Amino acid sequence: MDLKVKVGGVKDGDMSEPVSPTGQYFNSSVLSVSLICILEFDNPIDDSSSLSLINDVFLPISARFSSIMVKDKDGVKRWKRVEVNGKDHIKVPCFPEGLSPESYDHYFNDYLSNIAMDPLPQTKPLWEIHVIKYPTTNASGNLVFKLHHALGDGYSLMGALLSCLQRADNPSLPLTFPHFQKHVTPENKVKSLIGVVPQVLSGALNSVMDFGWSVLQSSFLKDRESPICSGKERVEFRPISIMTMKFSLDEIKRIKSCLQVTKLN
Repeated sequence: MDLKVKVGGVKDGDMSEPVSPTGQYFNSSVLSVSLICILEFDNPIDDSSSLSLINDVFLPISARFSSIMVKDKDGVKRWKRVEVNGKDHIKVPCFPEGLSPESYDHYFNDYLSNIAMDPLPQTKPLWEIHVIKYPTTNASGNLVFKLHHALGDGYSLMGALLSCLQRADNPSLPLTFPHFQKHVTPENKVKSLIGVVPQVLSGALNSVMDFGWSVLQSSFLKDRESPICSGKERVEFRPISIMTMKFSLDEIKRIKSCLQVTKLN
């Protein structure tokens, strides 16, 4: 039996907030941008409760998860609340059975490449969940969220996904991450206050320089060719291939040094 949920009692056809200019830019006839988030599991995935988790936990996070993008009578794009059938958004691929984790790595990477190129249908809310039950070298199972960039930026969408998780030691407590906290002494406090001024000035100067450099690059200059910049035109329209790899922090620093860049996104 298909389960449907109508969030907040909103009737089909009701219009809510207008789509932001950024959301319209990321979802047009010439451009469609989605984010792919992968959750790796140490144990095999049990998806028996997936529908209830979608209806009770995922959908209430944001009204956009139960909305589609339509134009109103004035031609303005708005979010329209609709009924959501969870089964329409859950994809469970079938790979050959009995292969090694290394072989499933290739199937997993090819699958990610394929779903990255497939546009999300505009007749349903712009998200999908892919349940990969086959073991790879990194995990016993993978949960892949494909979320359209029109739903929000990466920071807000990651926050939404993390809010669905619970702590293993105490599910009633909010999810937290370990952080390092320095012991502050009066001397260190004075030094830190003194050091704030040059840091603020340096940050402001870097922001101005980065903005100016971005304007120059977009208008007059071209990026130099490098291992992460081919220099070929219209490269964004070429087929892509997604690979999953692990890097230590030291390796990231070495890559950053070899590429002579200030940061890696």
